[in-house]
Amino acid sequence: MKLTFDTLPSHLSGEPARAYLVSGDEALLVGEAADAIRAGVKRAGFAEREVFFIERVADWDGVRASSNNLSLFGSRKLIELRLPSGKPGTGGANAIVELLRDPNPDNVYLMITGKLEREQNNSAWVKAFESAGAWFATRPIEVAKLPQWLRARAKAMSLELDDDAVRFIVEQTEGNLLAAQQELEKLKLYGATRIDLAAVQASIADSARFDVFQLGDAALGGDVPRALRILSGLHSEGVEPTLALWSLSREIHNTWGTTQHDTGARGWQRPSAALENAKRRAGKLPYARLAARLSRADRMIKGQQRGNAWDEMALIVVEFAGRKTLPLTGTRAA
Repeated sequence: MKLTFDTLPSHLSGEPARAYLVSGDEALLVGEAADAIRAGVKRAGFAEREVFFIERVADWDGVRASSNNLSLFGSRKLIELRLPSGKPGTGGANAIVELLRDPNPDNVYLMITGKLEREQNNSAWVKAFESAGAWFATRPIEVAKLPQWLRARAKAMSLELDDDAVRFIVEQTEGNLLAAQQELEKLKLYGATRIDLAAVQASIADSARFDVFQLGDAALGGDVPRALRILSGLHSEGVEPTLALWSLSREIHNTWGTTQHDTGARGWQRPSAALENAKRRAGKLPYARLAARLSRADRMIKGQQRGNAWDEMALIVVEFAGRKTLPLTGTRAA
C-alpha cells in the first residue's frame, strides 16, 4: 500500500498497519508524515516507543531482540528505525524481510529514511513494507507549486498572504520548506491575519529573534563575532539546527560558485560589502574541509555521529571566514 498526505488521515483513523516506511529528502514533509504516524499509532494503543539508529549490520540484532521481547509495561509498542542513507545493505535488507514476513501483532514498525534511489524502489525490503503495511514516499514540491503550497499552509494557520508576500517568502527560503514554515510561524506571532509584503519585510527587519538569513549574511561577510552570536542565539531559541546548517551550506556553495563562473552563483542578493568580502577570499577557502564539516554536522544532527552540531557549525563559521582557529572571545556557540 502507498500513502500520501491526502490518504494518511483516513488510514490512521482505524487500526494502524503493522509497518510503515517514510522516505524522502525534504525534512519538513518526512517529519510531518512520521509525526502523524506516531500519533495515530499511539491513539491505537501502542503506547511504548523504541528508537534504533541503524549504522551497522550488528544494529539489527537489537531490533530483532526488541521485536521478540514483551514490553516491560505489558503494552504494545512502536519500533522506530532511522536509516538516513536509505541503504540497509544485504544483511539489513534480509533482516527487514525476515521481520516483516510474520510481524509480531504487538509491534508496529516505522522506518524513516532519506530519498530512495529508483533501483531501491523495487527492492525486496521496500516491497516487504508495502506488503506488510504502507510506504509513504514524500516528494519535493515543484518550484511552480511553491506559492500554492505556501498559501495552503498559511490558510491552515489563519493567515492570508498577498501575491507579493508569497513571492518574497518563496524567494527568501529558496525552496526550503522547513525555512518557509518557520517564516509563517514567525508571522503568526504578530497577530495579524492579512499579510502583505510590507508586513513580511517588517517582521524580518524588526524581529528581535535571531534568524537563519542573518546568520548567512554574517558568515558570508566573514564577520565571525556576529555570526557566532547569531548562531548562539539560534541555538538558545530552539531553532532547528537543520535550518542553520542549510543557511551556512547555501552561502559556502554560492561562494564556491564564484570560483567556477565569472558571474557568480545564482540568486546572490546580498549587501555589496558582504559580497566583496566573500569574493576576495573565495579562491583561498578550504572547500574540501568545509564540505567535510558540513557533512559531519549533518550526521550529528541525524544522530549518526557523536558530537554537538552547533559546535561544528561554529567551526564552519570560523573556517568560512578564512581563519584557522576560534577567536578567544567566548563567543563560540554552546
